[in-house]
Amino acid sequence: MNPMPIRLHDTRRRTKVDFTTMEPGKVSMYVCGVTVYDRCHLGHARCYLAFDLIHRWLESSGFDVHYVQNFTDIDDKIIVRANELDGDWKALVDANIEAYYEDMDALNILRADDYPRCTEYVDDMIRIIQDLIDKDHAYHANDGVYFHIDSAPEKYGALTGQNIEAVRSGAGGRVDLTGSGKRDHKDFALWKAAKPGEPTWESPWGPGRPGWHIECTAMSMDHFGAQFDIHGGGHDLRFPHHEAEIFQGECHTGCSPVVHHWLHNGFVNIDGEKMSKSLGNFWTIRDILQQVDAMVLRFALVNAHYRSPIDMNETLLKNAERNYNKVLETYVTALKNRTTEKPVELPQADITSSLPLSKSLGLLEKMGEGFAKAMDDDFNSREAVAKVLGAVREMSKTMSSDLDAADADAFAHYAVDWLEESAGAVLGVLPSREMALAEPEEDPRKAAIAEQVEDLLLQRAEARGAKDWPRADKIRDQLGELGVVVTDTASGPTWDLA
Repeated sequence: MNPMPIRLHDTRRRTKVDFTTMEPGKVSMYVCGVTVYDRCHLGHARCYLAFDLIHRWLESSGFDVHYVQNFTDIDDKIIVRANELDGDWKALVDANIEAYYEDMDALNILRADDYPRCTEYVDDMIRIIQDLIDKDHAYHANDGVYFHIDSAPEKYGALTGQNIEAVRSGAGGRVDLTGSGKRDHKDFALWKAAKPGEPTWESPWGPGRPGWHIECTAMSMDHFGAQFDIHGGGHDLRFPHHEAEIFQGECHTGCSPVVHHWLHNGFVNIDGEKMSKSLGNFWTIRDILQQVDAMVLRFALVNAHYRSPIDMNETLLKNAERNYNKVLETYVTALKNRTTEKPVELPQADITSSLPLSKSLGLLEKMGEGFAKAMDDDFNSREAVAKVLGAVREMSKTMSSDLDAADADAFAHYAVDWLEESAGAVLGVLPSREMALAEPEEDPRKAAIAEQVEDLLLQRAEARGAKDWPRADKIRDQLGELGVVVTDTASGPTWDLA
């Protein structure tokens, strides 16, 4: 178990607190999943990568984590999208869930232990809703069942700090409830009465389907009972979704709090603007991975504190690519520098030593401690990445120094272990050893035209040597038509696809 206490920022308590669990050594963690009406976007990548880091660090710290993440598989957006297509909402849901797994696997996001679907829990939701009605926290109306906020006003603003009196006075006659059975504009739907053409389930209040908020209460309680350790999700879910969960969960169980620690990750902006389809800056994960290596994108996203907003732009991605390549190159070098299965024992790590190898080991030991301290401090992956980059610089310097063969082999083993424990197991940005050492595959597009391009380059060199510039220009145009970019270097021309 990690000897240092983990501290985290609890949204409900609005401060950093010591992380405690209901059961020693075990963590129950529920994170709100995607509504599977479409492909996942960059905001989803940010959210599930943030909680992947938290998941990884808790397990690296010795905790046994039970991680649950749901799928919302019935919702207004799903119904609308299915009707735009062929009306088969179930097929749409299944296809997008499969695509979700593909996207998360590409980003090296570890699978949760359980992925419940809300349609599997309709009976549980009906039972909870009936209990809330029986306790006068909810009421049946002409268009469904609603939770009555004024039945537990002390819980309002638990995560956002909103003042219920200010909301009451601010609403003053401007909220039109015509056609709705709501008693108050603040009340939220627990059950929605059936509409023509929509999938429905039977209930004591007639056919219909569950509201969005009640599903997470039913699923989290099925897996964890009346109370659990961590509930996470995006910053935008604090209100109304997570506050609705507090209302219905605590009023149903009588336990307060149902959730011991609330965690929320920050937004992703694109070039300073909120990501939006209307602004034309909306990127699905699949879109961006056609332009950016998956591990570079992961590196860019972990190089920020999970609660901070990220401005995704070309400069950020270029910096991530450069720094990720440094980490990868150092890891590959260390892997290749190992020459034995059982290395000799390294000298004592001592940052004050006059012996270069001992001092280097002392510096790396200190950086490892700094890495752990950063992750213990509200999962500060930005500072943890800085420690990894500092360690990479030190490792590169030491591996290129004049070590004897035995020490070079032992240090390489040490460097591999250090990187795999931090950049690999926790940050998740290292490939497997086999992939790291594999020769890169030749681009099939380049292979298809390689012979033609090499012939044209030879003709171009002959034309330039003869100072036949018109012919050289014509060959350059031919290369351009093939999508080839030529770079002239001191050792001759090189080429790549544009």
